Amino acid sequence: MLRLARENPSWGYRRLHGELLVLGVRVAASTVWKILKDAGVDPAPGRSSSTWAGFLRSQADALLACDFVEAVTLSGARMYVLAVIEHSSRRIRFLGATAHPTTSWVTQAAKNLVMDLEDVGCRARFMIRDRDGKFPALFDAVLKDTGIEIVLAGIQMPRMNSIMGRWVQRFIGSG
Repeated sequence: MLRLARENPSWGYRRLHGELLVLGVRVAASTVWKILKDAGVDPAPGRSSSTWAGFLRSQADALLACDFVEAVTLSGARMYVLAVIEHSSRRIRFLGATAHPTTSWVTQAAKNLVMDLEDVGCRARFMIRDRDGKFPALFDAVLKDTGIEIVLAGIQMPRMNSIMGRWVQRFIGSG
């Protein structure tokens, strides 16, 4: 057990307990904790894996995020505004507004975005977006063809696209 712990310093007592069970060694997790503690080995070492917030900070230059913002005009018409934000500069790019975001309209907006990014030398590698049905597969394909990987926000995980979400809240609140 101690050899496994020393050879795998990022493993905690629970992982060691699981590995021991796989090897056929039946021992309680609390016993693994006690043995490690008595031997001077930290039973729950700090993890070196990055957090989502850490990923966002370290990759800000390579990140874009997009979302549809639903707006109501003065005449009462409902419009869908497609916007993209650059994480590093917080620059907003409005890709357009339409009452009916069809597949062809959204795909063309993606093509226009790609041309704009190329014109300014933006080296984005990731686009964070939600799972909204208004984003067709062609939207993702256009971006993927230019080397931009789509990162889908998790279901009911608003923090994954929090920068765009905060901007949307300000946009809606200012109208």
